[in-house]
Amino acid sequence: MKFSDLLRLPETKTILSLNDVSTTLLHAKIIKNKVFLKRIYTDFYQYFNNLVSSNTGERCLVELGSGGGFIKEIISDVITSDIIALPNIDRQFSALKMPFEKNTVDAFLMINVLHHVDDSMSFFKEVDRCLKIGGKIIMVEPANTLFGRFIYKNFHHELFDPSGDWGFESGGPLSSANGAIPWIIFYRDRQKFEKEFPNLKIKQLVSHTPFRYLISGGISMRQLLPSFMYNFVKIFESILTPLNNYLGMFVSIEIEKVA
Repeated sequence: MKFSDLLRLPETKTILSLNDVSTTLLHAKIIKNKVFLKRIYTDFYQYFNNLVSSNTGERCLVELGSGGGFIKEIISDVITSDIIALPNIDRQFSALKMPFEKNTVDAFLMINVLHHVDDSMSFFKEVDRCLKIGGKIIMVEPANTLFGRFIYKNFHHELFDPSGDWGFESGGPLSSANGAIPWIIFYRDRQKFEKEFPNLKIKQLVSHTPFRYLISGGISMRQLLPSFMYNFVKIFESILTPLNNYLGMFVSIEIEKVA
């Protein structure tokens, strides 16, 4: 038996397809029951909330790829959505063809979704169409740092190819991905993005969270440290902040529609 098999959560060993509704529902249960993982999601949702809290009154906030998350516990008025039909979401649609009128959305919020979109060019055209001027797209995605790249290339089931293009051939909405796409678009091909989408201004690219996700075990492995140590790990990560461009496993991306 491999060491990784000993760490794998027993309930994930029988998963047949990442694209099945039952798999996403299982992931929802895991996220809520694993303290480290739930607190990581909570921190990401709070980051979203901080960036949209200035929007007062009636607003249209949309989470894309809500999956097994629980964003409404932090931002109660967000519209949750996914490409697959899930019992816990508000709307089902593709991010390449969204059911919103022009200039009506205040913010799109996404955790680990962009690198599953098989046509990023079409996606940003659709985002540009839907967002109000001053509206934002806020994402948390895999980071192509020295440490992040090593982990994603060697210990993660998804493709991570920094030499790739802005899309890929889709074999399923959740099973197909290239975790390096955010880096490809916003770092390697930033000039191309700025030329293709002059209305969408990149405001923030921040690498972060080197260790908490690994320690959580994600949605397939056992948590590696007792839950009470979460704050200690978070403090340790904060001390290492100057090294996040080398160690971070995630990157926060904030883009604003300016015209």
